[in-house]
Amino acid sequence: MDKIYLNQMQFWGYHGLFPEENKLGQRFNVDLELELDLHPAAATDDMTKSIDYGAVYEVTRAVVEGEAKKLVETVAQSLADKLLKQFERLDACRVKVTKPDPPIPGHYQSVAIDIHRSRL
Repeated sequence: MDKIYLNQMQFWGYHGLFPEENKLGQRFNVDLELELDLHPAAATDDMTKSIDYGAVYEVTRAVVEGEAKKLVETVAQSLADKLLKQFERLDACRVKVTKPDPPIPGHYQSVAIDIHRSRL
C-alpha cells in the first residue's frame, strides 16, 4: 500500500485530565501516515486521484484545536474517524499524537499515542 506522510504538525489544544490543562492548554504534535493507492494519481498527474494535504492539515487542526478531550487516546481516535469519513480514497491511517509537556513528574521527552485504523 502506498503512503502519504504528514509529520510533526504542531497545534495548541486543551486536552487532559487536569483542570489546568483544559484552561491553559499545551502543545500537541501529530504525525499521520495515510494509506491509499497512489498509482492513479501518479499515472495521470491528477490531484483529484490523491488526497489534498492541505485539507488533511485542516481536519487535523480542527480536531486537535477543537473540543477538549480528557484522553489523548480520544483525540487520536476522533482524528482517525474524521479522516476515514472525509477522504473516500483513504484505506487506512496511522495517527500519532504526542504530548510533549504532560504534567507528570519525572524526566522524559514526551508521551504519545499511536493508533492504526482502517475501513471495515
